[in-house]
Amino acid sequence: MSFHFFGNGLLNIESKGIAAPALILAVSSVASRSLGILRDWLLAQRFGAGPDLDVYYAAFRAPDFVYNLLVFGGITVAFLPLFSDYFQKSKDEAWRFAANLLNIFSFFLILAGIAGFVFAPALAAVVAPGFSPAQLEQTAALMRVMFLSPIIFGAASVFSGILQYFKRFLAYGLAAPLYNLGIIAGIVFLAPAMGIMGVAAGVIAGALAYLLVQIAPAIKSGFVWRPIFDFKDPALARAVALILPRMAGIAANQINLIAPVVIASSLAAGSIAVFNLANNIFSLPAGIIGVSYATAAFALFSKYAAEGRAADLAQKFSQTMRQVGFFTVPAAILIFLIRDPLVRFLYQRGEFTAEAASLTAAALGIFCLGIYFSSALPLMFRLFFALRDTFLPTLSTIIAVAANLAMNIWFVFALRQELWDDFVRRWFDLPAGDIAVLGLPLAYGLANVLQFFVLWFFLFKKNRALGVSGEIARSLGKTALAGIFMGIVVYWTIDIIGGIAGQNNLIVLALAGTAAVIAYAAAATALKIPEAAMFWRALNVKKQ
Repeated sequence: MSFHFFGNGLLNIESKGIAAPALILAVSSVASRSLGILRDWLLAQRFGAGPDLDVYYAAFRAPDFVYNLLVFGGITVAFLPLFSDYFQKSKDEAWRFAANLLNIFSFFLILAGIAGFVFAPALAAVVAPGFSPAQLEQTAALMRVMFLSPIIFGAASVFSGILQYFKRFLAYGLAAPLYNLGIIAGIVFLAPAMGIMGVAAGVIAGALAYLLVQIAPAIKSGFVWRPIFDFKDPALARAVALILPRMAGIAANQINLIAPVVIASSLAAGSIAVFNLANNIFSLPAGIIGVSYATAAFALFSKYAAEGRAADLAQKFSQTMRQVGFFTVPAAILIFLIRDPLVRFLYQRGEFTAEAASLTAAALGIFCLGIYFSSALPLMFRLFFALRDTFLPTLSTIIAVAANLAMNIWFVFALRQELWDDFVRRWFDLPAGDIAVLGLPLAYGLANVLQFFVLWFFLFKKNRALGVSGEIARSLGKTALAGIFMGIVVYWTIDIIGGIAGQNNLIVLALAGTAAVIAYAAAATALKIPEAAMFWRALNVKKQ
């Protein structure tokens, strides 16, 4: 890892390679996700798995849809590959493109925010049709506040792309933790007086912090705002050509996220909270490992693709995919085994009951099926985006979403039948109550598996050099063997420690985690898995 200081600002640190930025982003993601766990812990303690928390998560869906459609599926997808292209040809043209894109997309996001404010009651009824009139009114009120967040994140996304291009990952990495700190401040300082509305206000405060921390480093990189509003700019046309197919995929994926809320709103009270709390833990490996590697690799993928260096692109993709598998496969096994003490430690206090904790742990265990696949997908998407192909990732998303919707309905129905209800209840040792919500994580996990293989098929058909899977499959095989050995050790550890520590979940988690690290490191060394050595070599200053 090498660092270069521009001026005297710590936020202007530039990091080289992929492994070093991935480590910076992983540390940032650990900090952000840890704060996210603290956020969820505070939410569960204050509101429990009940109507208020259901309303909060439901209110997120419409603003999140706008964010993902126009920002994550729009600016984020198009900006970095095109900015990389233009910067190699003309720096002035690249900065003009950045300013024009920022201005035009901010305008459309403001229009979307106004529309969301006006139509919030109708949107609430669509998102949560099973809510009572009072809950729908509360959901609409929260939505109106939260519709400010896509506008703020839209502006931030341009600065994020600039920081990624110039490899200033420290400033970029600080943004997400600050966002969660804003929400936590809302829970701690505003919620006692304002209730769940105080949490919504914290969301906006966090979004502002997310934006502000990136502005100065982006300006230091060379960005200067210009009052440009040029719809005829050829660069904008190229961006739209990349964005439109991706927007269709994002819209489909958002349906994927909204559907569980729609269905859960008609299930037992607290079902939306159970699904989201389990999903937040499930998302940790994908966010810490998968997204970190994908984000760090994206600029280099774009550079290799722009320069026509197909062999280097294939090698870097293979290496990065193997690194993702090396970390996420054991993570999936470990989280499955420690799901009960983990959920009890994080959430079971205050208004969050033991029954809700058991159901959340079961949902988390089912989610573990898709951890590796959900972690690998961001990297595969970035490869397609670097190749300026947004159509095939979109098609894979539409296929996965259609399958997920069908499986959502089927699994919820099946878990209300005595045979499957009894089987799942016995497997996860669940108390009496409605467990139909567990059909939602099962459908979601299987949809991730399906999308992974569909996308891999598309990659193979597009470019066999990139889609060759033998090297990755061999690595996954060794990783899985090491993970299974680790799992056996962890299972025995929990069994032994559980009898001694009793209900002290922190001791069980600490010792199980320690045993997991030691066992996996030993197994990886014995099996001579190269990804471990590759990771440490990549961090060596002299190798960068």
